[in-house]
Amino acid sequence: MTLILFAAPAVWPEYETILPAALAEAGIAARIVTEAPDPAAVDYIIYAPSAPLQDFAPYTRTKAVLSLWAGVERIVGNASLTQPLCRMVDPWLTEGMVEWVVGHTLRHHLGMDRHIVNPGHVWDATCPPLARERPVAMLGLGALGLAAARALQALNFPVTGWSRSPKAIAGLPTDHGPEGLDRVLQAAQIVVTLLPKTPETENLLDARRLALLPRGAAILNPGRGALIDDTALLAALEAGQVGHATLDVFRTEPLPPDHPYWAHPRVTVTPHIAADTRPWSAARVIVENIRRGEAGEPFLHLVDRRRGY
Repeated sequence: MTLILFAAPAVWPEYETILPAALAEAGIAARIVTEAPDPAAVDYIIYAPSAPLQDFAPYTRTKAVLSLWAGVERIVGNASLTQPLCRMVDPWLTEGMVEWVVGHTLRHHLGMDRHIVNPGHVWDATCPPLARERPVAMLGLGALGLAAARALQALNFPVTGWSRSPKAIAGLPTDHGPEGLDRVLQAAQIVVTLLPKTPETENLLDARRLALLPRGAAILNPGRGALIDDTALLAALEAGQVGHATLDVFRTEPLPPDHPYWAHPRVTVTPHIAADTRPWSAARVIVENIRRGEAGEPFLHLVDRRRGY
């Protein structure tokens, strides 16, 4: 069996020993390469969407393309990609996202900035409300959104989840569809966006929807940069309608040095670090899907091309 890893050159050293070890642990004999003189001999493609490979047609024997990223918007519309595409759903990646979301939610909830950054040495003894008094909207209820929602619930935040289609989740109030989104936003003092980028989610938070938020609400976006209309967000920040935006993802990355977000006093930029693929755990997700492919079992985390994720 031949596996090929298509990714930036710096990625291969991270997997060079970990991936063979995971294959051996699963009892799978395979040759791993980073170049394919004969594409028709490749059984599985391990793929980072930033890789230069764009034409999948020559890979006629390939049983699946296994993405190292959770987001697949760069590849899902590729017409030459006829093989099954699986996205990365990795427990360690999920843990990283939960930590980022919980950390920044608590930061805004507790008003930590006024004490950490206090150049005037102001004695501000204002006490924040309890978490149970701070409604949170979780936009997106996939693996990442649901895990983050559960973690916030464990701290007593009243979390309401939103998705594009109906979802019944035990112990978590949910809403769906365009009208449901409006309802959820109207009650949310903190909004977390953990949705994929699709034509339906682009500019989901536009000027009209930002105006629905309680004045001074905080927005956390570790999902995709295109979920928020940047011009509308900057206007809402200037007007005080949005109190603060903590953003981990952007339409252009790295964020250009002259972008207004860098200098805005009510914006925190984190450099796409909310969740990362950890090679040790990601290798085991990849190997499990290879095992399933060889056993004729359904692949895990198969992408629905119609929905875009």
